[in-house]
Amino acid sequence: MASNLNKLSWLPFFFFFFITISFAELCNPNDKKVLLKIKKAFNNPYILTSWDPQTDCCHWYCVKCDRTTHRIISLTIFADDRLTGQIPPEVGDLPFLQTLMLHKLPNLTGPIQPTIAKLHNLKFLDLSWNGLSGEIPDSLSTLKNLFILTLSFNKLTGKIPSSLSELPSLGGLRLDRNQLTGQIPDSFGYFAGEQAPDLILSHNQLSGKIPSSLSRLNFTSIDLSRNKLEGDAFMFFGANKTIQILDLSRNLLEFNLSEVVFPQSLTSLDLNHNKVFGGLPPVMTELKLQYLNVSYNRLCGPIPVGGNLQSFDLYSYFHNKCLCGAPLGDCK
Repeated sequence: MASNLNKLSWLPFFFFFFITISFAELCNPNDKKVLLKIKKAFNNPYILTSWDPQTDCCHWYCVKCDRTTHRIISLTIFADDRLTGQIPPEVGDLPFLQTLMLHKLPNLTGPIQPTIAKLHNLKFLDLSWNGLSGEIPDSLSTLKNLFILTLSFNKLTGKIPSSLSELPSLGGLRLDRNQLTGQIPDSFGYFAGEQAPDLILSHNQLSGKIPSSLSRLNFTSIDLSRNKLEGDAFMFFGANKTIQILDLSRNLLEFNLSEVVFPQSLTSLDLNHNKVFGGLPPVMTELKLQYLNVSYNRLCGPIPVGGNLQSFDLYSYFHNKCLCGAPLGDCK
């Protein structure tokens, strides 16, 4: 009986120990201080209400901790028009951060914070759909683990930094819907990675010729639409190319489509609103095209019969010099 009483006497201790372990804070104190500074810089928005200094920051909304080290590895704040201010320099003081997403925050203004370049573990950087302005900092090229860089739908100006080609892990680059000027960097034909990244540079004010150096690489997806690009687009075509999606629409490109060698991988081609001349080569019937638009160009001659070419409506072909045949009118 006494033995059982002795065992029972230990129960309060074990209960206390269990409660202590259960409520022990996992969050790194330095990370917590940084997050609270970020919250203050953003004027304590409602979306960060859970960021209570009395609670464990690993349980806060918009953040994620590593399961082993309990360091902050993800900060994702999105879709809040009540968040105001600029990107605070403290974002660079989360050294284990792998994902930084500040997305659809229309009142997030000012430049891209230079201290982001300190985040050497960063793999995903998404600063899209904000009110950011200024130039893209060269220092982003130091983020050697970066896989996705998305800066689209902002008010960024200036030239595209040529140093972005030095990112060895880059799999996708989205700079679309800004106010970028100048030429596409020649260095984009020399990306450091094993595979060329998807390039989305549309809806800017880029000008000049597309660099011939891009012919060195095999891209999967390219969107250069709605710019002021001139000249040829030979660098994306060829029997050995692996490109699947190519959008060069609404530029000033001028080349002979009859001489193009189409890769069999091509599934989507948009050339509308350019100065492309020549005709549609019969080999296009062999392509497994899911989308095609060559309208508003200077093409002439019959549309080849076969493949998927007749599956597209007349709006894919109209407003050319003398293109004819189904789905357009008969050739005369």
